[in-house]
Amino acid sequence: MELKGYLKKYFNFDEFRPGQQEAVESIIGNQHTIAMLPTGTGKSLCYQLPGYMSEGPVLIVSPLLSLMQDQVEQMMAMGEKRVVALNSFLTPPQKAKALENLHHYKFIFISPEMLGMESVIDRIKGLSVSLFAVDEAHCISQWGYDFRPDYLKLGEIRRKIGEPLTLALTATATNEVRRDIADKLLLEKWNEIVFSVDRPAISLALEKVSHFQEKQQRTMQLVRFLKGPGIIYFSSKKVAEQTSAYLREHGISKVMAYHGGLDSESRILIQQQFINGQLDVVCATSAFGMGINKENVRYVIHFHMPMQIESYLQEIGRAARDGGDSVAILIYSPGDEQLAFQLAEAELPDEFQIERLFTFLIENNVVYQDITRLEEELAMFCGFTDIQWRIVENYLSNLESVDYNQDKRSLLHLLDNRLKVKQSKIKQMLEWIHSQECKRAVILRTFNEKLEDRPENCCSYCGIEMEDFKETDASSDERPIGVDWKQDLASILLLSERI
Repeated sequence: MELKGYLKKYFNFDEFRPGQQEAVESIIGNQHTIAMLPTGTGKSLCYQLPGYMSEGPVLIVSPLLSLMQDQVEQMMAMGEKRVVALNSFLTPPQKAKALENLHHYKFIFISPEMLGMESVIDRIKGLSVSLFAVDEAHCISQWGYDFRPDYLKLGEIRRKIGEPLTLALTATATNEVRRDIADKLLLEKWNEIVFSVDRPAISLALEKVSHFQEKQQRTMQLVRFLKGPGIIYFSSKKVAEQTSAYLREHGISKVMAYHGGLDSESRILIQQQFINGQLDVVCATSAFGMGINKENVRYVIHFHMPMQIESYLQEIGRAARDGGDSVAILIYSPGDEQLAFQLAEAELPDEFQIERLFTFLIENNVVYQDITRLEEELAMFCGFTDIQWRIVENYLSNLESVDYNQDKRSLLHLLDNRLKVKQSKIKQMLEWIHSQECKRAVILRTFNEKLEDRPENCCSYCGIEMEDFKETDASSDERPIGVDWKQDLASILLLSERI
């Protein structure tokens, strides 16, 4: 049977989406593969179809519990019963039962944290894994925008389970990040399937306002004006909640806030309400949208400045999955970058925390291999967040000998370099905001691409006809939404002449 025959048999699709066929052909050709495919093109099919065409189970590493759960539920809804998710959602009895019956499953989704447990690795060693799939593979690279310390262990874990055929999937990875992915996964030879990060169906708009209140008002105007459904992204849980309440107070009723502070039941409920059309707008932090199968999102608004171009692309990629025209609007006010810099610093342990850590280690003569069992005590003593602790624990537990002074200096140096990477990404995003050229061309240049065909509604620099994105029954008294820089400049000059 030809490949499209298998596509029809297992998914009832007649055609592949961009990049899917190339990635599947590479895998069934027994080639390790790094695939950078556009957000919304169905990357999960790239491991599901080869899985159906092979004998052994597929092991899928996923960084987000909500994403993992969504994918499992989608597969089960399509009739696949041989699928399981191993993560912290499981109770101890559920985990024990799943591990005991692991050989019955065809698709095994697992978090990198659980995959790092020796008891879990021992169970997986007993399986003949046909494909080791790493979703959101940019998380493995220290140069990637969403670096996860637990991903660094995947190369060694892959070696422990027999170096199975490997597929690394991501939507946004520079050449440097892709090389780092291969290096960290211990791949000697691999194919790269790389498609453009450009999404021609999404118009890129940038608006500048003076202060927070004006930004909130502008967000309300846009939500009233634009055809939905839409997502508004925030860097702050508190501001997401505030803006959701603000919109409801001003007559926009079908809106809810979504963030990591909600319990899992609330998050799942909001996701389902949005998918089923019971909500028009979600005010969300960055986790929302990953793995959510909603094709008709018509706009994405960024209330806060993203911390890097890569995450910006990921988030606007929630729109236009059906190929229909959509718009992404970033609202910038002076000083927005300060929040981004603060968040970058907060993700990493500071010098004071590291000093306290090594004071504790020295006074208690702790060897690094024992620090995992001291997690709770050290986290409290040093004030580590979960991600800060994982960075520290991963670094120290991989050291073979103990030299407290040298190790402290090395750790501080690593953290300093990591912070500089994050800061450089923020500065790059800020340069994009202030750039006086085609916004789409600047993004493509970041990924060593050139803009070949400029879409009609390209970006706010080239000019966008916002009426194309208007809700048909939008109130006629809304102020016009202009994002054509020439018109905006003419308006400013006219106003200055009047003053």
